Amino acid sequence: MDTAKKTSSRKSAAKQTQPAKIIAAYKAHVLTLGHQPPSVYKFCLDAGITEDEFYQHFGSFDGLERVIWKEFIDQTINRLQADNSFNNFNTRERVLAFYFTLLETLRPERSLVLLYLNDAKRLEVTPAFLRSFRESFDAFFTTLLAEGKQRGDVATRPYLEKQYPRLFWLHLGFILTFWKQDDSAGFERTDAAVEKSVNLAFDLIGTGALDSALDFGKFLYQQHKF
Repeated sequence: MDTAKKTSSRKSAAKQTQPAKIIAAYKAHVLTLGHQPPSVYKFCLDAGITEDEFYQHFGSFDGLERVIWKEFIDQTINRLQADNSFNNFNTRERVLAFYFTLLETLRPERSLVLLYLNDAKRLEVTPAFLRSFRESFDAFFTTLLAEGKQRGDVATRPYLEKQYPRLFWLHLGFILTFWKQDDSAGFERTDAAVEKSVNLAFDLIGTGALDSALDFGKFLYQQHKF
């Protein structure tokens, strides 16, 4: 009976580690050859697993790639939420923390990330491998900006504020493109670009100069009517 339990336990442990093994083998293939394997059969043969084992966890290579990128953003958000100081940040600081933490998460896998970014070129039309990543990104920023609006960090602007998560998605595209081309030590130029661009973003969506400009424009329009 003890032997049966041990055997069952070993099978359970193997099942739990299998997705990580498959992902590691897939990354190695893509990094070495620069493209997806020609078939699931060939990939499994080279990885020393059965097709059945692959399909227990992934429906296709595209699905596997979505999991890889979803893990990047999940790791980022989990790290932020585990940091007690994050809850004390204002919205601008939270956005900065998100971008810096995401780039720290991507850096050890930069070669893999660049392969995907070089193929994707632009993020306006979400590439297939980023679909799950974007769902998590949009949910995170929707919550973050809603909380910022409650605290007064983010201005209430009917119609425009609904587009804020999308604007930050485009902003992320700019940051990743900048990071992709950055050859400075420790990616110092990217850090500066993140900080300056986030500051600009909050000059636009925060209460301040833009609100004053809109208010003045409204005043001039009203005066013109008389």
